[in-house]
Amino acid sequence: MSRIGELLGFLYGKTAANLLERRVREVMRQRAREIETVRLAHRPAPIDQTTALLITYADQVTAAGEPPLHTLANFLDTYARNIVSGVHILPFYPFSSDDGFSVMDYYAVNENFGTWADVERFQNHFELMVDGVINHASVQSAWFQKFLRGEPPYRDYFFVPPNDFDTSRVIRPRALPLLTTVQTAEGEKRVWTTFSADQADLNYKNSELLLQILDVLLFYVARGARWLRLDAIAFLWKESGTTCLHLPQTHAIIQLIRAILDEIAPHVILISETNVAHADNISYFGDGTNEAHWVYNFALPPLTLYTLQTGDANVLARWAQAFKTPSPQTSFFNFLASHDGIGLNPARGILDESEIDALVTRTLERNGLVGYKHNPDGSTSPYELNINYYDALAVPGEAEELSIARFLCSQAILLALRGVPGIYFHSLFGSRGDRAGADASGIPRRVNRQKFVRADLERELERTDSRRAQILSIYSKFLQARREHPVFHPNAAQTILDDDARVFSVLRWADLGSVWCVQNVTGQRVRTKIPSGVTIARNVLGDAPIKLISEECAIELEPYEVAWFATA
Repeated sequence: MSRIGELLGFLYGKTAANLLERRVREVMRQRAREIETVRLAHRPAPIDQTTALLITYADQVTAAGEPPLHTLANFLDTYARNIVSGVHILPFYPFSSDDGFSVMDYYAVNENFGTWADVERFQNHFELMVDGVINHASVQSAWFQKFLRGEPPYRDYFFVPPNDFDTSRVIRPRALPLLTTVQTAEGEKRVWTTFSADQADLNYKNSELLLQILDVLLFYVARGARWLRLDAIAFLWKESGTTCLHLPQTHAIIQLIRAILDEIAPHVILISETNVAHADNISYFGDGTNEAHWVYNFALPPLTLYTLQTGDANVLARWAQAFKTPSPQTSFFNFLASHDGIGLNPARGILDESEIDALVTRTLERNGLVGYKHNPDGSTSPYELNINYYDALAVPGEAEELSIARFLCSQAILLALRGVPGIYFHSLFGSRGDRAGADASGIPRRVNRQKFVRADLERELERTDSRRAQILSIYSKFLQARREHPVFHPNAAQTILDDDARVFSVLRWADLGSVWCVQNVTGQRVRTKIPSGVTIARNVLGDAPIKLISEECAIELEPYEVAWFATA
């Protein structure tokens, strides 16, 4: 039996597996020619040190009289071309809530944003990451409305637990009701709603639903997706009496998607998005060959935040020394900021509760918000920090120059580490938080989701002394240096040095040389020793002089200074 057949047998039983495999292969056959055509038209670039993705909304920048996707593509052609290699356009489908993540039609582009032609246009200069929002769909979608009417096959597309289903151990990320009562043609039903009453969970125990979702994902590949981001994938399968999180069947579905891609779209990279404890998060690598190619590195944002708020790199260094991937086919997708908040669960077990509480306190002091989750015992605990990453690092009342330096230090840590960097639009373009937008909408995450009129944003960027221009200029320098040095290949070796808690120190190397990346995480001038065996040749970040203290075999760094040295 094929790998696809084995996985279908595990999910739905051996008796059903043969017929199901034939139907899966028919879905594959129908999409294969489209996929090959687009692959030949836009030949995939290698994954290497030039690979970096920008995360953005479809309507991030707008201009009168043109579709936002068209405006965004032109804007990024001007400001991000040859800086990042790919663009993650957050869900651009018709939606009813959650800023895109409550999808009404998986096959359409939101008419307010543009068309599929506008999406495909990005491929002129960038590769595309597309969201597979496949844990749930909008209750306003055609699928759900047909479910309400009891139309086959949609009557079983959404998960309705039986009355004796034991939910006592369920883990979920929201302090909201787990089940939402709806009136259907067949009477009252309680629909599973992990994230909100507007987002009904799909029922993967129904193989018809699985076949539909497989077609959706392959449709995205046929439209040019190089990366498929599996949103909130950990919650996919439900079993009575379990946590309904990270279940074996969930892993099997991801493995099935991977097996299909390996056959007809081996250039496509599968990314799991699971905002959970680090050990659970990395389980989505599978054995290194059979599940997600990349895993979001969710522990990195809170640990980097903690490092720069405390001026102590020890915790981050110890954690980074231990993280590794199971094979050269896998990589961490490293990020610090995103459209969501800064998750705290991934830091639990690495930071103690008092240290997490301190992150919460500092967030509230800096005009941020905090999201809470339900625990199985009925209590609640902080789940995420809703705050712009720059704001989370900026000390109220301090000089902007120091805030900018601290923020850029955090971004240098992101770029220095082994893995592939994902950079949120607001980080690259130096945004502050939009607390007014969060308060007006009642949606805390909108504090970090501000949209711009293109002309207004460009006027700020044209002022070379503005915060935005300074951050974009230096960030671009970091990214250009990264692109030019093979030591920053996602799988190139790294050693995390931990002999000085005042600096985060990474030695990256490949066959052609090495680069020592050192970041001062404190607000003081620091002298730190040059690692044994390292001879500094030049500063790869430009012409800034290297402050060598020869008699001490050390270098001197200004507060929050970043220095990347090619070694001889």
